[in-house]
Amino acid sequence: MTIYRIATIMSCFILSNSTYSADYIIAGNFSNQNINTITPAGWRPLNFDSIDNKTAYFLSRDNDKIIYKAVSHASASGVINRISINPRDYPILTWQWKIDNIITKANINSKDGDDYPARIYITFEYDVERLTGWESFKVELYKSIHGEYPPLAVLNYVWDNVQPIGYTTDNAYTKRVQMIVSQSGKENIGKWVKERVNIYDDYQRVFGEIPMKITAVAIMTDTDNTGESATAYYGDITFSKE
Repeated sequence: MTIYRIATIMSCFILSNSTYSADYIIAGNFSNQNINTITPAGWRPLNFDSIDNKTAYFLSRDNDKIIYKAVSHASASGVINRISINPRDYPILTWQWKIDNIITKANINSKDGDDYPARIYITFEYDVERLTGWESFKVELYKSIHGEYPPLAVLNYVWDNVQPIGYTTDNAYTKRVQMIVSQSGKENIGKWVKERVNIYDDYQRVFGEIPMKITAVAIMTDTDNTGESATAYYGDITFSKE
C-alpha cells in the first residue's frame, strides 16, 4: 500500500447514503442491501491506477445474514463511503468481520509486508496550518497536482498476523496513517468477531490532538505486496454515542 494509494482514499468521495438516528449512524448498512446489487448504497469502488489486479467485493449471504465479501489474489483495491461525522458526538465505532486466513508474509512494520486480510480506514479532516516546513511543502505540492490535500489523519484498524491486539504503529509509508491491530493471528479464523473501539480516544492517543470531523470510512482486503490470497467478510459498520 503505497502513499499514492493511501492518498487515493481521500479523493474517492461521493455523497453518503448512511442511516442516521439520534444515537447512531450506520455507515455500512450491508445487512439491509439487495444481494443482487453490485456495490452497497453509498459506497463506491476504491481502485488504484498502479495496480492491475483488483480485489473482488460483492454482497453475499453468510447463513441468514447479508454481508460484504472480499476476495484477494495478489491484488489490492477497496470500497469507500464518504461521511461527515463529529467524533465527539459519535465516538464509538463498531463492526463485525471474519476471515478465512491470515497473510503469512505480512509485516506491519515493512512496506513489502503492508498487506492485511481485513482492514477498516477512518479518515479525518485536518488543519493544514498545523503543518510546518518540508511536510507543508509536500502537502501543498500534492494539492497543486491532484486538486485536494492528501490524507493527513487516518486511523487504520487491521487484522494482523503476529502483532498483539492493541499494537499501534506508524504506517510503513507515512506517520499520517496510524495502524491499530484489532485482531491478530489464527485463533478467530472462520469466526465472526465483533469489534468496538473509541475512535475519539484512539485519535488523541496516536496523534496527540483533538480530532476534527470524520470524512470517510473505507474497507480493504489487500495482498498485492506479499502475493498471497485472502478472503474476508464484513458486517455492518456503525458509529454511536458513548
